[in-house]
Parts: sequence; structure tokens; C-alpha cells
Amino acid sequence: MGNTTGKASSGNPKDLRVVVIGDSSTGKSSLIVSAITQTFSTNAPPLLPPTLFHAHLFPDPVPLILVDTSSRLENERRRDQKLRKADGVVITYSCDRLQTLDRLTSFWLPTLRQLKLNVPVVVVGCKSDGGAETKEKRKQVLVEVTQQFEEIESCIECSAANPFEVLEVIYCVQRAVLYPQGPMYYPKTQTLKPRCEKALKWIFKLCDHDRDGSLNDEELSAFLAKCLPTDIEILKQEVKEKIPEGFNDCGLTLRGFLSLHEHLGCPGTWTVLRRFGYDSHFRLRDNILPASFERSPDQSVELTNEAIEFLKQTFFQFDQDNDGALGPAELEDLFSRTPESPWSEARYKDAVETTESGGLLLDGFLSQWTLMTLLEPAKSLANLFYIGYEGDSASAFHITRRRLLDRKKQQSERNVFQCFVFGPNLAGKSTILNSLLRRSFSESYTSNKDEQFAVNVVDQIEGTKKTLVLREIPVDEVSNLLSSKESLASCDVAIFVHDCSSILSCTRATELLVAVASHGKDSGFEVPCLIVATKSDRGPNPLVIKHSTRVSQDMGLEAPITVGMKLGELSDVFYRIIRAAERPHLGIPESEENRNTKQYRHLVNHSLIFLSAGAAVSIAALVAYRVYVARKNTSS
Repeated sequence: MGNTTGKASSGNPKDLRVVVIGDSSTGKSSLIVSAITQTFSTNAPPLLPPTLFHAHLFPDPVPLILVDTSSRLENERRRDQKLRKADGVVITYSCDRLQTLDRLTSFWLPTLRQLKLNVPVVVVGCKSDGGAETKEKRKQVLVEVTQQFEEIESCIECSAANPFEVLEVIYCVQRAVLYPQGPMYYPKTQTLKPRCEKALKWIFKLCDHDRDGSLNDEELSAFLAKCLPTDIEILKQEVKEKIPEGFNDCGLTLRGFLSLHEHLGCPGTWTVLRRFGYDSHFRLRDNILPASFERSPDQSVELTNEAIEFLKQTFFQFDQDNDGALGPAELEDLFSRTPESPWSEARYKDAVETTESGGLLLDGFLSQWTLMTLLEPAKSLANLFYIGYEGDSASAFHITRRRLLDRKKQQSERNVFQCFVFGPNLAGKSTILNSLLRRSFSESYTSNKDEQFAVNVVDQIEGTKKTLVLREIPVDEVSNLLSSKESLASCDVAIFVHDCSSILSCTRATELLVAVASHGKDSGFEVPCLIVATKSDRGPNPLVIKHSTRVSQDMGLEAPITVGMKLGELSDVFYRIIRAAERPHLGIPESEENRNTKQYRHLVNHSLIFLSAGAAVSIAALVAYRVYVARKNTSS
């Protein structure tokens, strides 16, 4: 709903905001004035402020706010702004002007769909005392309209001169928005829609404490006490009469539970859903899930061993063909209980190792959950709940120690390390990501304008396993990234990639290294850095090797790591990345005080030699590097 804050203990919204739209002179303002004053006025203002109907006026005590709108073309933008904040919409037509009824399908309902509003709609015919001769025609049109537009919850007519009819409209609007039928049932068959059924299946599983596939008397009584104050014996008798297979020797079956809700109607089923934390879009409400996991910028969120064990059990449970991988159909089955696949976004789609048929091995499955927990812990927790995890956030997630403290302790205890991958275009950044995912080398090149992720488990020499997350930063996005003070806070280690056969590539990578090092120093979020020279199969340029080696020496970094992805020469690059992250006090681009003057002199001499060789390189790297070293002189 548009307004989801301040939920009551029942799970109902704090209030309902309903926007009233329709053609000019169809009675929008008169309807609201008549409802609030209980008198008919021929001089209603052309546009009313939002009007509150207090909770005590309704059987279900939830306040209703009616928001009037102008039909004038110049006010269209303002009207649409109001609609986007709405929990529901009322569309008015005038019973004595059939052309306003035709405008429902020619303009108003298509407009709501164009705005992609997913809220209940109530159609209200005003001035019913003046349209007696067209009553049957209007009925016929409305039947066709409701069949065409399933978002319409109800159609009702009234006259503002009759206060009882107007109040009936207000009650109808409140109930239709509070307990909408459209998202829940198919109108023709009155059977549950998939999203609603998924939510109810999840609730059934939560209530089935002994996991025998049925709700025994104790489990069913607890469910009724929470949601529906109904006598258990009466309920059991009704279910058995309507659905014989609804009960077995152990209790109420899932089939019986779902059929029960098909007969309960909207108010009863919405009550159940809201008691268990669902909103009107069948997602867990924000007050059920932590809006954010409170932590410092340089802390991250990881799965606990308990959550990992649950995910492992889930993996094997849904690996129905026992081939050691979850194929597309098995993943679809797993996430059939969730509102949507949690990995449909671009950042997750191509981020882990897959089988040739697109399936996920166990490491790939766990890597997806690791990435989602790192980037969106609230989303990860919600989906853990959806697939049956019964613990709380404290048992599922672990918030790591601050990176600043890791540096002081001179070691990191993390199991998941995030590495930012910087480098110019054509340097081989994406190839490194693909290598982590064990994908075949490809000569084709595609420039990535958006961040890319790659996640996999990396075996350590001592026999342990760590998860490495590579995050490729497009070169055009580096300045945007570094515009935020905390942009490096989530980074455990940064690598700077260049083509070892290209002077220009090496120089641009040096510029990026200096920019990141300077930002880390200014922000207080300094990170270990590594230089990676790619494409060794092309034949390294001696000048490039000499330059990158000197840069690493002058900045106190490990010697450049040379790799050739085409030939599979990885030089243990992923192990070395994790090793650098595990020792966060080392590899920081910062020289000792007594080396600063010597460093600066070496850099000048080396850069002159590098430039005199005729290389077409940017002077920016040299200037930036001089500024960086000079600033360190000043700070020390």
C-alpha cells in the first residue's frame, strides 16, 4: 500500500489514502462534502483538501482519507503525484451523462495502468437520481468494464442528496481498499492466485511445527487463536463437509488449509496474511524485517554457520534428480514460495559459476546467498524466511568486525572478502571475473557500463575456504564512486588491472591507483592494493614492466601479479587477493617517512625515462603521483 507506516497490532494499515478522480462535474467534490457533513450542498468547492473519515465510523476501525483532484489538463501532473501515493482509487462518473461512463475505459482506467498502479479501484456513479432512464444501460456497461479491468473491486451508485447512500459508498470504498479481492482471487473461479497461495503455503509451514504436513489440533488451535477466533470443532466439521480430503489422520492438510481460505472470503484471509506480517502485495512488511542492519560503513553482513547449514539442507532437499546441482526447474520450485525470484536482478544473474545447463552447484548456490547477504541483507533474510528458515536475524547473520579494527589487530576474521576491480577499458577486468567463475576465455569484448559481480569459493593452502566477491568498477564510474566519502568502506582489497603490452593501459591504471589511494587516505578507509598485469601471452612491453614495478616499489606494494587468462596462467591471483585482504595492515599505498624524498626523486627520473622512450602516455598519472607523494611528505 502507499501508506504502510505505523501498523496496528492486527497488521492493518494505520490509515487508507484514497484518491478520487473522474471527469469534470461528475460529483467528486459533492460526494466528499455530503459524506463528511451529511447534508447536500449545491455549492461544493471545486477542489477540496484531503478529508479524514475517523476510524470509529467503520466496523473495521481504520481511518479513511479521501483526496480530491482536479480534472483540468494543467493539473494532470499534480493528480498523478497524488495517485502514486494512493492505497486505492475512486473513479466517478455521472449517471445522467453516459459519455462520462464511457470515459472509464477510454481514459481513466488506461491512465491508471499507464501509471502502473497496483491498487484497488472503486467505480462510483454520482447523481443517480437523475439517470433513471439509462439505469439498465449503465448496468450492462459496468459488467463489461469489470470483466475487462480486474482491478475494479466494486461498482456502486449514489446521489449526494441522499446521505445514507453516500455513507454506503464510503463504507464500500474503505472495505474494498482494506480487503481487496483482486490480488487474492480469480474473479470467475474464486480460486486463489499464485502469490496469495504462496504466502498461505508459507504460513501453513510455519504453523506445522512437527513438519508432518498437517496441522494437528494443538497447531490448528494456535493458528486460530492468532488469527481467527473460531471454535476448532465447528471449523473442522465445515472443512470435512466441503473438502473430504482436507483432513487426514494427523490433522488439517495443506489442501484443506488452502480450501479453507477460498471459503473464508477476503476479510478472513487478509486478516491471516496481515497477522503473519504480509502487506497487500504479499511481501513481508518492513516492520517484520529489519529495515537495515545497524552497522558501521566498514562492517559487512555474513551468513552464520546455522544459516549455511540450513541452505545446504535446502539445496539437497530440492535437488530432486540427485545430480549435485539445482537446475532451472528445481530453482523455480524452491522459490515458488517467494513473491519473485530473488536473483532476477542484473547483479545476480551472471555472478556465480553455473553448469552447462544453467544449474547451480552447491558452491554457486551458497555464493548467490553470500552475495545477496552482502549487498541486501534485509532481502536475503526475507527470502530465507520465505523458503522456510525458522530462526531470527541474529541466528542467520553475523555482522563482522570493523575493518579499521582489523587493521589494528593486523588480521581479518572474515569469511567473505569483497575486492574492487579497477582498470581502463580493454585491460582484462571482465576476464578476471570470468576466470573466478571458471569460464572459458573469450576473445570477444563488451564494454560494461554497469558494475559486474563475480562470486566463488576459493580454497586456501591451509585447507580452509573463503568466499571472494569481485566487483568490477567501470572506468567511467570511478569518479562517481569516489565522490562518496564512504565508497571504499566496504572494500577489503582493491586490484588495479592493466594490459602489460600497453603503455597507455598501464599509465591509466596508475592514475586510478593514485586516485583510490588518495581517496582512502582522505576518507580514512584505506585498503590494501595489488597491481595485476594481464595478457602476458601477448608479450609484455619491457617499459610497462619497468614502470609498474617501480610504481609498486615506490608505493610500498607487492610486485605486480602477471597473469595470462588466455593460457590459463592465473599465478594464484585469487589466493593472493584473499591473502592481502586477510592482512589488512599490509599493502596500503603509503611509504615510510624516511623514504619520501628518495621516492619522489626516483619517480621523477623514472617518469622522464618512460616518457623519453616515445610512449604516448598521459602526463596525468605522473602529476597525480607527484601530488600524492608530496601530500604524504606534508602529512608526515
